[in-house]
Amino acid sequence: MVRSSHPSDHWSTVFLITCAALSFLAAECTAQPDIKTPLREAIRFHASFDGHVDADFALGDSILYHAPSWDDRMQRTAGLPEEVTHIRNGGRYGDALEFDVRREPVIILFDAKRNVAYRDSTWSGTISFWLSLNPDEDLSPGFSDPLLITSRNWNDAALFVDFTRDDSPRHFRFAAFADEEVWNQPPREWDDVAISERPMIEVDNPPFDRGRWTHVVMTFEQFNTGQENGKLTAYLDGEIIGTLEGREQTFTWDLDEAIIAIGLNYVGRFDDLALFDRALTHSEIETLYQLDGGAAALGLSGTQ
Repeated sequence: MVRSSHPSDHWSTVFLITCAALSFLAAECTAQPDIKTPLREAIRFHASFDGHVDADFALGDSILYHAPSWDDRMQRTAGLPEEVTHIRNGGRYGDALEFDVRREPVIILFDAKRNVAYRDSTWSGTISFWLSLNPDEDLSPGFSDPLLITSRNWNDAALFVDFTRDDSPRHFRFAAFADEEVWNQPPREWDDVAISERPMIEVDNPPFDRGRWTHVVMTFEQFNTGQENGKLTAYLDGEIIGTLEGREQTFTWDLDEAIIAIGLNYVGRFDDLALFDRALTHSEIETLYQLDGGAAALGLSGTQ
């Protein structure tokens, strides 16, 4: 005589199968890498401008300063001058800075020391931020540099982006100027340097517009190697715009004087500045571009 199964045996089997399935799914979820983890581990500085103007996360000084001029940039005061407004709910994510320097030149800056992962050998990194403006209608005459990082000058050991002065529409450029004695040989005046020899990536018709936010990223790698192997890569809205490579990129900085200047001769909005200690991959930059909430979604806060 064959003994039939007891109903409790059936439900025990179902329970065990369900538990096994849930355990498998949990293991699968656990095994999936968090796409934000590599970005979180690489970030050194983040200023969301949400609720305040100082950096949310910084390995160095988190305070935002202003100074009366470039030559007097070390004579600075904490906070914003009247030419720059902290706009509530007007940013790419939350709040933002709005520049109107048509009235008076002004320098807005953070300290670069420790916030930029500068190394005197084999240095790499990533700079990310958002801009909103109509360059042809909003900007004042002259060059405009939304971001410039250096301890010297724009053409001497400097990373920057700028809008050109005379083009219509204005071009947008990504620049990596090594020490002037390295890139400018033989020594020449700027206007005498052929465009092909300038250490810049130029975008003829960039996708900026008032009321539209554009994601700007530059990555750099193999700087300060002493070899002609430095590489700069430019991105707009998650897409590669161009590369500059095959050059010696020697940057000699005095870290006590190195600054992250934003909004030089700039008219428009600026948001979500983030600096990383390595060159992010294209996939990581696409992730950063698509993050709901921007770099704040990486879950970092405070200073180290």
